[in-house]
Amino acid sequence: MFDSRPVLALDPGLATLGYAVVATHSGRFIVSDYGRVKTSPRSRNEARLMELHRAVAGIIREFQPSVVAIERLFFSTNVKTAMSVGQAKGVLLLTAAEADLPVTEYTPLEVKKSVTGDGGADKGAVRKMVRLLLNLKVAPPDDAADALALALCHLNQRALRAQVQA
Repeated sequence: MFDSRPVLALDPGLATLGYAVVATHSGRFIVSDYGRVKTSPRSRNEARLMELHRAVAGIIREFQPSVVAIERLFFSTNVKTAMSVGQAKGVLLLTAAEADLPVTEYTPLEVKKSVTGDGGADKGAVRKMVRLLLNLKVAPPDDAADALALALCHLNQRALRAQVQA
């Protein structure tokens, strides 16, 4: 049915993780699932990280992706936020490694440029293009939209690599 197994795209965050499972079929994007995993700020960090691990491991078991696409961290002026996102990303990388899945990283600029044509696009423009490209009835929440955009970026890059190799 599908041209290949889906990509699992992850927008890391300790408070909210965005995820998307997207494949292609006959040149069309097929969304299997997307959403957010929210953790409670009242929980200990290690419990929140375990919650992210279990959620992503479950998504991997259910959808059997071939690869994980994840946002490459960029410099943040808020050190506390950067540290918690870095911890979440580490857990996500470990979860992918446990499932023997390769990981591909994309910068926010690469994702925005791939989806909107403009590396400086704002979140609203990304959400709008994700909704249009995937034929969604409503624009997804920001974290899920970011994960969907990551999936589109990866699938577009994979298609370009295939064309170059052909």
